[in-house]
Amino acid sequence: ELGMGKLRHESILEDYIQSICDLVKVSRSVKVVVDGGNGCFGIVGPKLLNRIGADITELYCEPDGNFPNHHPDPTVAKNMVDLIDKVKEEGAELGIGFDGDADRIGIVDEKGNIIWGDQLLMIFARDLLKRKPGATVVGEVKCSQNLFKDIEKHGGTAVMSAAGHSLIKKKMQETNALLAGEMSGHICFADDYYGFDDAIYAACRILQIVASSKKKISEMLTDVPKTAATPEIRVDCPDDRKFEIVRELTENFRKQYDVIDLDGVRVNFENGWALIRASNTQPVIVLRFEANNA
Repeated sequence: ELGMGKLRHESILEDYIQSICDLVKVSRSVKVVVDGGNGCFGIVGPKLLNRIGADITELYCEPDGNFPNHHPDPTVAKNMVDLIDKVKEEGAELGIGFDGDADRIGIVDEKGNIIWGDQLLMIFARDLLKRKPGATVVGEVKCSQNLFKDIEKHGGTAVMSAAGHSLIKKKMQETNALLAGEMSGHICFADDYYGFDDAIYAACRILQIVASSKKKISEMLTDVPKTAATPEIRVDCPDDRKFEIVRELTENFRKQYDVIDLDGVRVNFENGWALIRASNTQPVIVLRFEANNA
């Protein structure tokens, strides 16, 4: 027997914009360049950022699934070149890049330097901990050791998670964390938001921080120790061998070093760490290294 339900078509874009305007108050107009990457950010993002009072310059905010200008991945430096150039040209306070579905964010400071995912999470964590002392913050296994130390230094509880946005959200729920993020630009807020990765909301939060700070965004982490870190290094490896290789390396390193094996193996050395993990989606092994002395 068929029910008597009704179908109604409504646009929720205005409701979304107003809900974030109610949550995020920006104390002054911030000059910012936004690179929509020809993804869905352009549908609602510029209107929202204008509504909260930002002074925005738009790049590639027309949705186009052919992505004619660059691949919409703000974690890859070559995709940020146009944004960097425009920030310098406009004298903007920062630049914000988005991926295709606007759940990942990338930031460029006023000098054109990229602020990587773990550094951005550090800025958000410091802001959160001023208002929520003792809060738990989740970072993934590829993040700098500086992140976890800085969270603890500022009175928070740092938790390390396996890589992947679904896994950091699961870890958030398990630990009642108010903030989580990863190198890929997924940032999840649960203090005044819903605990999922919305890069447009994250953009509003970073504008709020910049507006209320006496420091330029390039100056916010000058007290963090300098390290030398590699990007992700991806080594081709057959799917039927990659996990076995990582297991063998884990057992070998465990004999001599402190290891974290929640996602591959993160080996802690006296002067840094190394990560070796099998990709869950591709026939590759992922490596990353960080040394304490830059």
